[in-house]
Amino acid sequence: MLKLYGDFRSSASYRVRIALNMKRLDYEQASIHLAKGRQYAPEFSQVSPQNLVPVLEHDGQRLYQSLAIIEYLDEKFPQPAFLPKDAPGSNRVRSLALIIACEIHPLNNTRVLAYLTDTLKLTDEQKSAWYRHWVTVGFTAIEKRLATEKETGRFCHGDEPGFADIVLVPQVANANRFKVDLDPFPAIRRINDECLKLEPFKKAMPQNQPDAE
Repeated sequence: MLKLYGDFRSSASYRVRIALNMKRLDYEQASIHLAKGRQYAPEFSQVSPQNLVPVLEHDGQRLYQSLAIIEYLDEKFPQPAFLPKDAPGSNRVRSLALIIACEIHPLNNTRVLAYLTDTLKLTDEQKSAWYRHWVTVGFTAIEKRLATEKETGRFCHGDEPGFADIVLVPQVANANRFKVDLDPFPAIRRINDECLKLEPFKKAMPQNQPDAE
C-alpha cells in the first residue's frame, strides 16, 4: 500500500499525485495542511525530519523529495514510462524538470516565505511581486527551449506526457495563483492545456483533493 503525506495545494505534492495517477496506483492520502502548520506537528516530524511534504511510504520505506519520488515510481512501476529510453532524450526531460522544480519552485516554499515575512518584513504584495519576477525568469528559459527544440511535441517531449509535464502543470497553477502574466509563454500554456485534458492531471488538481478546505 502506498501512503502519501502531502498538502492539497503544495506544488510538490501535486506533482506526485499526478505521477501516482498516471501509473494508476491506489494510495492513501494523509493531509498535512501547511497553512495550518501541520508540517511541524510532532507526529509528522517523526515522518519527515525536514518537516517537508511530500513523503511517500511504500514497502516499509519512506521516500522524500518529489522529483526523486517520481523517478522511484517510474523505476518501480515502468508503465507508462515517464522518461525516454534514449540517453539524450532522458537528459533533456530531466533537465527541463529540474529547471522548473529547482529554479522556480523553492522560491515560494514555506521557509522562504517565512523569511520574507518575519525577517525582511515584506508585505503580501511585495512577496507576490518578488515571486512573479522569479517565475517569469524561469518560465522565459523553459519557453525558449520548448519553442525552439525539435523534441517538443504535443507535450514537453514528443506526444506523450512525461516527467517534465508532471512538474510543469503544478508550477503553472502556482503562477496563475500569483497572477503571473503567461501571455509571453504560448508553448507553456499550450502544453499545460493539453495536460489538463487528461484524467490523471485533472484528478490531481488541488481543488479536487479531499483536504482542500
